Amino acid sequence: MTGTTNSAGDSGERFTGHGSEWRESNLSAQDARTATAWVEAKVDKRSMLTNKDRVEDVRDIMWQLEKDGEIAVHRLDDGHKPVEVKTLYGWTKRIPTTRLWHHKSCGQCGNIPGYPASLLWLMNELGIDYLDETDQTSCTAWNYHGSGIGNLESLAAVFLRNFHQAYVSARAQGLPDAYYYPLVHCGTSFGNYKEVRHYLLHSAELRERVKKILAKLDRLVDGKLLIPEEIVHYSEWVHVMRRRIAERQTIDAGAIRATIHPACHVYKMVPEDAIYDDEILEGNRVAVSTGVMDALGAQVIDYSTWYDCCGFGFRHIISEREFTRSFAIDRKIKVAVEEAQADVMIGHDTGCITTLDKNQWIGKAAGKDYDLPILADCQFAALVCGAHPFKIVQSHWHASSTETLMEKLGIDWRAAKAEFEAYLKQVEAGHQENLYDPRLMITSGPGFKRIEPGTLAPATLETRV
Repeated sequence: MTGTTNSAGDSGERFTGHGSEWRESNLSAQDARTATAWVEAKVDKRSMLTNKDRVEDVRDIMWQLEKDGEIAVHRLDDGHKPVEVKTLYGWTKRIPTTRLWHHKSCGQCGNIPGYPASLLWLMNELGIDYLDETDQTSCTAWNYHGSGIGNLESLAAVFLRNFHQAYVSARAQGLPDAYYYPLVHCGTSFGNYKEVRHYLLHSAELRERVKKILAKLDRLVDGKLLIPEEIVHYSEWVHVMRRRIAERQTIDAGAIRATIHPACHVYKMVPEDAIYDDEILEGNRVAVSTGVMDALGAQVIDYSTWYDCCGFGFRHIISEREFTRSFAIDRKIKVAVEEAQADVMIGHDTGCITTLDKNQWIGKAAGKDYDLPILADCQFAALVCGAHPFKIVQSHWHASSTETLMEKLGIDWRAAKAEFEAYLKQVEAGHQENLYDPRLMITSGPGFKRIEPGTLAPATLETRV
């Protein structure tokens, strides 16, 4: 880089946000193709994740610290009806299926409200016991990964504070501590919390520093930090419940060609914790999302760029937004449409769904007019189980169209839209409906009203097409 002024009137310096070490590769077309071919050959199976020394299972450290009286562990018990699955290295992970505390996602609630609504709707259908309270915060990992101004101590404090709230939340119902178990909605939070747990278990200094913060917040258990036995993502719940979900399916998905976008924060970040199943793509890909689409009878179509990031990447969506947009279109959407001839792309993370869905419009300016529906696995599952496409799945929040997909599924979206518009007039007139008893949103703080055992009402929102 030089300090001379170019014809554009600037010094020629590129402000990328990636630092002075950021350099163009200047590869020839042939060299670029060779490099890409090498990557594709390596990532086609699990070699990029398994060709290394055996990674430690940090739960071994956790059990020892608990035995030594250093920490308390929020354990799963029989009341959570856990299901055992196998992770990348064949280790056992336990996934709770009921008595769940929903750790909501800021990005989902703000950009894709049909995402959490679909998950809660599925749980209503299956009679799952849960709490969707408001006494929680963002994980703050967006700030950490996106701006670099966060720090590990603050991330750890937020993680421990939120999971402690899950631990004590049932007190409002006169139920014991540890009754509910946290279920994390966002892939970013999921990966962040797993990484933070790893650091906490390895560093006595970090534990001591964060313990002082948690003590001030009255968030210790018998004077100890509370660490969860498992950190569980909602897609893992959908995965272990996929056959029960499929039993409630009302719409045939056999004609649908679906591509899967696996989220980096779900299976590349702390990869040893990700679920793999030999019955799903021969165990060569992460099992979540693919498993439920298989169970619902859709055609899961492979594509060459399945391993690629969606383009979000946190840092470059801020500093190189056009890179994010072009990557999402050229490396994901275009390939899924032209190579896989997909009807839909299915994901399981907030940032991925947002990026792949809401950046398609920009391609039109460059003559890349691709229109591929982007849905979360739970949204698609709810849709084919009869959830209302606008009240629950809330497809109108999506930038990419979903009408063609619904037509292929045999859903009369025009009639459903008319029903939804009539429903909105009812809401405007003050006739509120709820997906669940509103008291399940608040357990403490301003506005709290004690929930007496046996008084919770069933879901009241009419949700079927």
